Amino acid sequence: MLEVENATLHYGAAVALRDVSLKAEAGKITCVLGRNGVGKTSLMRAIVGHLRLRSGEVAFEGKALGRSAAYDRARSGIAFVPQGREIFPLLSVRENLATGMAPLKRGQRSIPDHVFELFPVLKDMLGRRGGDLSGGQQQQLAIGRALVMRPKLLVLDEPTEGIQPSIIKDIGRAITYLRDTAGLTILLVEQYLDFARGLADSVAIMDRGRIVFTGEAASLDEPDVRRHLML
Repeated sequence: MLEVENATLHYGAAVALRDVSLKAEAGKITCVLGRNGVGKTSLMRAIVGHLRLRSGEVAFEGKALGRSAAYDRARSGIAFVPQGREIFPLLSVRENLATGMAPLKRGQRSIPDHVFELFPVLKDMLGRRGGDLSGGQQQQLAIGRALVMRPKLLVLDEPTEGIQPSIIKDIGRAITYLRDTAGLTILLVEQYLDFARGLADSVAIMDRGRIVFTGEAASLDEPDVRRHLML
C-alpha cells in the first residue's frame, strides 16, 4: 500500500534521511524502531506531506505522491497521529473529532461508531475541552480524530510516549482491532520493544537517518537485530 524509495531529507546542512526505502503491506502493521534522533519522525512527516523530500519518492496504492500537499494525501486516505498528539486544547472533544472530517465529502461527515467502541471515554467526555483530558485520553482523542477520516493507512508516531500502562494496553488492543477487523494498514513508530513485538507484522530499524534492518517482527528476538537498537 505504501512504498518509500531512496528518500533523502535535509534540514539546512543537516541530513535527516539518507536514501531511505520502506514498504508497508496492505492490512499489516509495519513498525519503525530506533533511538531518539535517528530520523523516524522526519520519515513519518515526509510520508504524510508535512516535510518535502530533497530526493526520492513516496508512493501510495501504486501512485507516486510527488510534491502533493498534506491535505491531498489526507483526502487519498492517509491519516496521521503525530508525536505529542497535537490536539486542540481549547476545543471540545466533539470539536476535535470533527476536525477529522475536513477531507470527507459532506455526506460522510460523522463520527464512526467504532471510535467510541474502541475509546468509550471519548463518548463520556464529548463536551469537555481537549486540554482538560489526561495525556492518555488525549492520545486516544488523537487516534479517534484520525479514524474519523476513514483512512486506508494510519500513521502513528510514538503513540505510547508518556502514556500510563493501562492506556497503552487499550491503544495496543485498538491497533490490533483496526488491522484484524477493519483491515487497516498501519505504520507505527515506536521505541518500546515489547509493544512493537506484540503488534507488528514486520519491522524496520533506523539509525543515523538510514534503514539498517528490515524483517519480520519475530526477528526482534535475535541478538544481531537487538544490537541495532542498542547502538
